[in-house]
Amino acid sequence: MKWSWRIARVAGVDIYLHWTFLLLIGWILFSYLMAGADWLGVWTGVGFVLALFVCVVLHELGHAMAARVFGIPTRDITILPIGGVARLDHIPEHPRQEFVIAIAGPLVNVVIAAVLAVLTLGLMGAGHLGYGALLTGRFLQNLMWANILLVLFNLIPAFPMDGGRMLRAGLATFLEYSTATRIAAGVGQVLAILFAVGGLFVFNNPFLLFIALFVYLGAAGEAQMAEVRSMLRGIPVREAMMTRFQALSPNDSLQTAATELLAGMQQEFPVVEEGRLVGMLRRADLAEGLRGSTGELRIADVMTQDCRCVNEFDLLERVMYEMHQGSCSVLPVVRGDRIIGLVDTENIGELLMIRSARGNGTPAVRHPGELISA
Repeated sequence: MKWSWRIARVAGVDIYLHWTFLLLIGWILFSYLMAGADWLGVWTGVGFVLALFVCVVLHELGHAMAARVFGIPTRDITILPIGGVARLDHIPEHPRQEFVIAIAGPLVNVVIAAVLAVLTLGLMGAGHLGYGALLTGRFLQNLMWANILLVLFNLIPAFPMDGGRMLRAGLATFLEYSTATRIAAGVGQVLAILFAVGGLFVFNNPFLLFIALFVYLGAAGEAQMAEVRSMLRGIPVREAMMTRFQALSPNDSLQTAATELLAGMQQEFPVVEEGRLVGMLRRADLAEGLRGSTGELRIADVMTQDCRCVNEFDLLERVMYEMHQGSCSVLPVVRGDRIIGLVDTENIGELLMIRSARGNGTPAVRHPGELISA
C-alpha cells in the first residue's frame, strides 16, 4: 500500500505502517493533554493504543497463517487507524477455506483475551498490590476487554468484517457464490442502516455513523466485485488484452516518453530491451521524473520493475485481483520472455460490455474466493 513503511517481518510476512496511523497517535496525545492528563496518563493511553494494534497485527497474522495452510501466501499486512489489512497472494478456492481463514483472526483475539484474563486474575490474587502493579492490572484488564470487543465487532455478519465473509462462505456451500454474496451484502447494508439510526437517535454517537458508512460501502463493494468476478470466470487474458501498443527502450529519454503520451491514448508503456520486457513506465513515474527536470533522465531511471507479468492463458478473474492489489493498473502479457500485449481494467470492462451485448456472458460460479481483511 502506498505511503506505508515496513516496520517488521513476522513469519515471512512484511508488516507495514500507514502514515495515517501517526495521525491517530497525534490525536490521542492531543486529546489527553487537552483533558489535563499528566504525562503518565498520556503515555499510558498511547501505550494502550499501541498494544491494541499489536493485537490487531496478531489478528491479521491469524488470517495469514490460516491461508498458508491452504497454500495461499500473504503478501503483507498494513496497519491503518481503523485496523489492519492482510493481502493474500491469491483468492481462496472453496467456501470452507474462506470460512477458516476468516474465523482465524477472531480466534486469535479470543486466545489473547484468555491469556490477559489469566494474567489479570494472577495479579489480583497476588495479595497486596503496589501502585505499579495496580496500573498494570488495569491496563491488562482494559486490553482484555478491547480484544473481546474486537471479536464481537469482527463477527458482525456484514462486509468487510470477518463475520460477513463467514456468512457468505456458509451460504456459498449450497448457493451460487454471487447469490451468497448478494444475500450477505444485503444483511450488511441492513445492519449499516441500523447502526446509522442508532448513532443518530438512540446513542447520539457519531462514531456509529462512521461504522455505518464503512459497512454500507464495504457491502456494496463486495456485491459489485462478486458480480464482476462471476462474469469473468473462465475467460483468459488473451480475450481482453491490447495487442496494439507502443513499447519504449530503457535508454529513451523522458521527453520521448512524454511525446508518445501526448501522441496517443496509451498512458503506460512497457519498457523493452533486446526484445525482453525489463519494466513498465507508469504515468505517475513519468510525471515524477519530469517534475523538476529538463527531460534528460532516461526511462530506466524512473521505470517500475515490480509489475507482475501475466500469461495469455491466465484467467481474467485472477488478473483483476492482481491489478486491484498491486501498484500497476496495466499489466504486461507475455509469451515466454516476449511481451505480446497489455491488459487493464478499461479493456476488461469493454470485453464485458461486448459479451453482454452479444448475450454470451459467462454464468455465475459457486465461489471464486476473496481477499481477507479485518
